[in-house]
Amino acid sequence: MHIEHGVRGGRTVVSERNGARIVTRGHGGYVQRAYVTRGGHAYYSRTYYAGGRYHVGLYRGYGWGGHTYFGYYPGVWYHPGFYGWGWHPWGAPIAWGIGAWGWGGAPWWGFYGGWWNPYPVYAAPYYWLTDYLIAAQLQAAYAARQDADADAVAADAAASAGDGGGGGGGDAAPVASAPVALTPEVKEAIAQEVKAQLAAQQSQAGQDSGGGQASAAPAPAAPAPTSDQPPPALDPAQRTFVVDSDVTVVANGQECALSSGDVITRLTDAPDADQTVNASVSATKKGDCASGQTVAVKVDDLQEMYNHFQENITNGMGELAKKQGTGGMPAAPDTGTQAGAVQPPPPDTSVAKTLQDQQQQADQTESQVKQEAASSGGN
Repeated sequence: MHIEHGVRGGRTVVSERNGARIVTRGHGGYVQRAYVTRGGHAYYSRTYYAGGRYHVGLYRGYGWGGHTYFGYYPGVWYHPGFYGWGWHPWGAPIAWGIGAWGWGGAPWWGFYGGWWNPYPVYAAPYYWLTDYLIAAQLQAAYAARQDADADAVAADAAASAGDGGGGGGGDAAPVASAPVALTPEVKEAIAQEVKAQLAAQQSQAGQDSGGGQASAAPAPAAPAPTSDQPPPALDPAQRTFVVDSDVTVVANGQECALSSGDVITRLTDAPDADQTVNASVSATKKGDCASGQTVAVKVDDLQEMYNHFQENITNGMGELAKKQGTGGMPAAPDTGTQAGAVQPPPPDTSVAKTLQDQQQQADQTESQVKQEAASSGGN
């Protein structure tokens, strides 16, 4: 079991048990298991559980440099023409205000509205998707801050219960950030990344379809770490990353935090002995690493940023499919879907209990470590 506390609070617990990878973060997490092998590639299923809900994701294994990485795989593709529509300009820009987005009055919007502003008009679908992705990340950032603050208040109250001290109390909502903003240049870099990914998905959707999983062989516990293909996060053409969740990085030998919605630019392509690469902080919020800093970030964390970006594009295309042809948005070509070569299994409904058990075991482990440290004088 590996337990890591972020510099801004929050705990991530990772363990391997009976071939399953169990990851808890905050009040949720996932369990990953080997699923199928198809076309010489190993695929894994992840059942996520958070807020009382399950969802399943598919991931392809990459063995690179003696380390195993996992890259998001959609499982279901839209028809290629819809992806092409997504990355080409509309005939005329369209307006899509806050009312159309439905963000007005939302707490996260009031909190981050000064840091990021949606485009006044959209010249192409991929610009609309850019705002969709940024909004999704900021909603996640706000929820994570609320959870972390609530946990901190509860811990403070528990610690002070025996000595009559105050427990912190009050509103657990995060404090407003400083008046910094996501610059147009950084936002354009995100938009161009969305455009490039849609073009790549258009090509892949035309090749990787049909087949189901009935004839697929069981996957090994992990792909052989001898592949000559790096994970997508190390693709030299992939430079811009939107942070998916709180992550600790190192700048000038000191740890600092990045949070969901921050943006980094990868500078180096090959990981060092600690499986980290260098990146420049392109956009950051108050309390996070300073913009312009060069930081060492784990490739595993970078790959998860890429995975979440891909999943948000898939979700955003689903929203575009629903909204195209309405509210002034031009109609899209065929928005039908087709099954990928590997399709996801149903959710594993035992995951909630598995995550709960791991959290309890982590609590016990940390309590034991503290007791041992106290009994040895802290040495």
